[in-house]
Amino acid sequence: MKLTDTIALVLKSKDKSRVLSATPDQSVYEAIEKMALESVGALLVISDGKLVGILSERDYARKVILKGHSSREILVRDIMTSSVLYVSPVQTSEECMAVMTENRVRHLLVIDSGKLIGLVSIGDLVKDIISEQKFIIQQLEHYITG
Repeated sequence: MKLTDTIALVLKSKDKSRVLSATPDQSVYEAIEKMALESVGALLVISDGKLVGILSERDYARKVILKGHSSREILVRDIMTSSVLYVSPVQTSEECMAVMTENRVRHLLVIDSGKLIGLVSIGDLVKDIISEQKFIIQQLEHYITG
């Protein structure tokens, strides 16, 4: 992957193509438990088939732990982030990283013609960039050694 590759290529390279979700009426504990089980840092919040927000580990840390709430008693709707940022599959990895940096977020939805096609994290982008750098290093080493 290169910074100029589209985010669609990042989605293709991801191990997990499914997007995990929670409902607004679930307890935060249930949602965090699901995140831990699936080894993810965020869940989309879906109500009646519609996206209503995103719940991240950051939401949990700042809105539950630091405020002294109980994750078993507070609901996802009470701490989720309602405004969810998204990109299109034709945007580049570089553009997506800029959006993440500017807005201080770690996850972006990928929407194509109004339809959710995936979710990318800063980790997904970094993983692919490292992979590309390793490939370039191998090519240079091969070139140098003949």
